Amino acid sequence: MKGKIELSGDLTGAQSYETAVMMTRVADEADIDELGHVNNAVYLIWAQDIAVAHWRTVAPETLVRDFVWVALRHEIDYRDQVLNGETVEIRTWLGRAAGPRFERHVDIRKPGAVRFSAKVLTDWCLIDANSRRPKRVGNDVLKPFGVTG
Repeated sequence: MKGKIELSGDLTGAQSYETAVMMTRVADEADIDELGHVNNAVYLIWAQDIAVAHWRTVAPETLVRDFVWVALRHEIDYRDQVLNGETVEIRTWLGRAAGPRFERHVDIRKPGAVRFSAKVLTDWCLIDANSRRPKRVGNDVLKPFGVTG
């Protein structure tokens, strides 16, 4: 993550595009590939950045210390290029929690755009920081997000 990320929106209860947590980014020279637009891998970095920032913002310090999240799977669709200097709005909301897995959706688009530039669905796995073993996503983890299992 590049420095402190500013999030907007209601940090709890993010369960759809309309209720999503948001951050903005401006594509810079380092994000651009040989085709002249944001590299596909950068979208995944942005998706991870907003997920981590959301967790660290809503979770109590004890949870942040005791648990880490590991991405098990990313599913990403690309629809519109982002060029150097263009601003994007990155929104995230939570999906289904099952066992140690927790889905997170991310939508990346230019302000006012009807369609996304990229959308990401990630399966995250909750890991106990000490034992390094998967941990069931319980109410202690769901409550700070303002969602139920």
